[in-house]
Amino acid sequence: MKKLLLSAIALMLVVTSFAQEKKFFTPEDASYNNYSVYAKNKSYKWLGNTNKYVFTEDNELKYQSPGEKSMHTLLTLDQINSIAKGNDEGEFKRLPNITWDDESTGYFYKRNDDGSTTLYKLSLSIKKMKPITNIPAGAENITLSEPTMRVAYTIGNDLYIADGDKQIRLTENPEHVIAGQSVHRNEFAINGGIFWSPDGSKLAYYVMDESMVTDYPLVDITTRIAEAKPIKYPMAGMTSHIVKLHVYDIAAGTDVVMQTGEPEEHYLTAITWNNDNEKIYIGILNRGQDTLNFNEYNALNGEFNKTIFHDEDEQFVEPQGPAHFLPGSTTEFIWLAQRDGYYHLWLHNTKTLKAKQIEKGKYVVTDFNGFDDKGNAFYTSTEVSPLQRHFYKVNIKNGKKVRITTKHGTHSVLPSKSGDFFIDSYTSTDVPRAVCIQDAKGRDFAPLYMAENPIKDYNIGVTELDTIKSEDGQDLYTRIIKPYNFNPNTKYPVIVYVYGGPHAQLITDTWLAGAGIYLNYLAQEGFIVFTVDNRGSADRGEAFEQVIHRQCGQAEMHDQMAGIEYLKTKPYVDPERIGSDGWSYGGFMSTSLKINYPETFKVSVAGGPVINWKYYEIMYGERYMDTPQENPEGYELTALDTKTDKLEGKLLMIHCTTDPVVMWQNSLSFVESAIHNQKQMDYFVYPGHDHNVYGMDRAHLITKITEYFKDNL
Repeated sequence: MKKLLLSAIALMLVVTSFAQEKKFFTPEDASYNNYSVYAKNKSYKWLGNTNKYVFTEDNELKYQSPGEKSMHTLLTLDQINSIAKGNDEGEFKRLPNITWDDESTGYFYKRNDDGSTTLYKLSLSIKKMKPITNIPAGAENITLSEPTMRVAYTIGNDLYIADGDKQIRLTENPEHVIAGQSVHRNEFAINGGIFWSPDGSKLAYYVMDESMVTDYPLVDITTRIAEAKPIKYPMAGMTSHIVKLHVYDIAAGTDVVMQTGEPEEHYLTAITWNNDNEKIYIGILNRGQDTLNFNEYNALNGEFNKTIFHDEDEQFVEPQGPAHFLPGSTTEFIWLAQRDGYYHLWLHNTKTLKAKQIEKGKYVVTDFNGFDDKGNAFYTSTEVSPLQRHFYKVNIKNGKKVRITTKHGTHSVLPSKSGDFFIDSYTSTDVPRAVCIQDAKGRDFAPLYMAENPIKDYNIGVTELDTIKSEDGQDLYTRIIKPYNFNPNTKYPVIVYVYGGPHAQLITDTWLAGAGIYLNYLAQEGFIVFTVDNRGSADRGEAFEQVIHRQCGQAEMHDQMAGIEYLKTKPYVDPERIGSDGWSYGGFMSTSLKINYPETFKVSVAGGPVINWKYYEIMYGERYMDTPQENPEGYELTALDTKTDKLEGKLLMIHCTTDPVVMWQNSLSFVESAIHNQKQMDYFVYPGHDHNVYGMDRAHLITKITEYFKDNL
């Protein structure tokens, strides 16, 4: 194993003293009900296409150029209220969130007293504030076309367009047919269902027909007679919904469906418009999720034109988002693909159908961040370390790249339109939150904002990061949080906090090393809190992540046990008092560890756990496990409700009664099996909560978990 040395300060996490006057965290602090203990941020953005940045300070909108010493006032609350009054508009209580076209014009939304929303255009030079269009009360999925200032939105299952004084209704759908919303449970970077063409003349949108999907009963207990509130939930191996992509031409008033072919049980992903506004692209992913065709369609008549590329993988293919056409180009685009074992940028050509990898290496590109006007693309990657995120510029033609961010940590960077300057908002193990300006050569200007340490007045223990090896020789990152009054001569109980599933990384070079207040609260209460990011977790490359295919939980448990062996080398760890805690996939992992290693885990808590993958939905479940018909051995191997005869010690299982993600049936099936096997366990529910417990009730959950460990560990 090797020690990960981020910095001495990072490992100590600003522990300055253990003086008695310091505060203790509460369950409310740990449940986000006390925002004063969380790092603050300050928002900066570019002033239109300029190299000037804007920010709000004391009800004034300020602007400044990089390196400039003095700030300038662009707009005050009094000024915008004066403009509003002069244009017979209502009063503002705070400055609106304005998106700037240039130094004097922009647009913003304003919520009205009747619940509707008005889109305004603001001109400072002529002191005018003009209403552009109105969006009715109850509208959701509001999506603007900037060139035309048309707004698409949904109400219920239907899609509308607000175009000046007109409200255009595009659909009149029956029950269980939904337009303009996310489909396929928001996987594959699908985070919406409305896609404007670049010029705003056409609108592409999803239509999802769920009528053939089995109803799953959720129960509302708030009524005198409890009411069934069924949702559509296709379980692995069962009938899925059908999705189509429509294109509405506003000028012609026509609506056409893209001819995506058979079988209809496939996934429509990565919706991308060509800059010519006449062609549209769809990533057609088969239900088995191992074959992707990126197809071009005629947006005017829906006809299939050609396949631009075809990707296959023995395990699964995961599109990471839309294609990104180069500015002004109708033939070249950037695509993020994992063709050499890691996600990298590829340049594709729609005419020649050729592709070229732009950058490469044993690291993961986690985000594509746009273009400048000099032939460069921007991206974020793990090249420095899997724990960090840094920002890069790469020349699209010759592949020459420049690292822009230099300070260790996790960076989120916003380039100016020219690409000459960057607003860098970052956090690290020794910086709660900071914002600074950098130029294209990586030169730092004076910091714009540095958040104070929000927990400087609290008792907080030392956090240590380290690495161990998996059974196949890969690095696994670990995190130990010690109690604030740690005594190296004392034997401490340990809580292993686990998630372990795809798309998550618990240990990062961020404030508190990704642990948050909850885990530090547990440490404060007298526990060593330990985490290892096992194989299967995010942003480590194909081999690391796909090892779980068809056997979820197995490699992950082996890695967690490697963590246990590492813990046992610590003289302050009591090997007879080890517990586990996790939620969702983490609940599955915590239960799996309890069942398979009862001699190690004395106490376990499992929240919202997947108990049998046959109860999970098709998109996620079939990607990692295939169908129960295709992989019966894997489903039996990973099922926990058939193994309660192995249950020993103390287990607390928690579920929310209206969980729409991991059905309540999962944990109930485990309880039923435990009863049949004469096994005792503890069980608790949170009525009316969904996939986790939030709001004021979360403090109750944290108290419940903490007391369970105190009583039994």
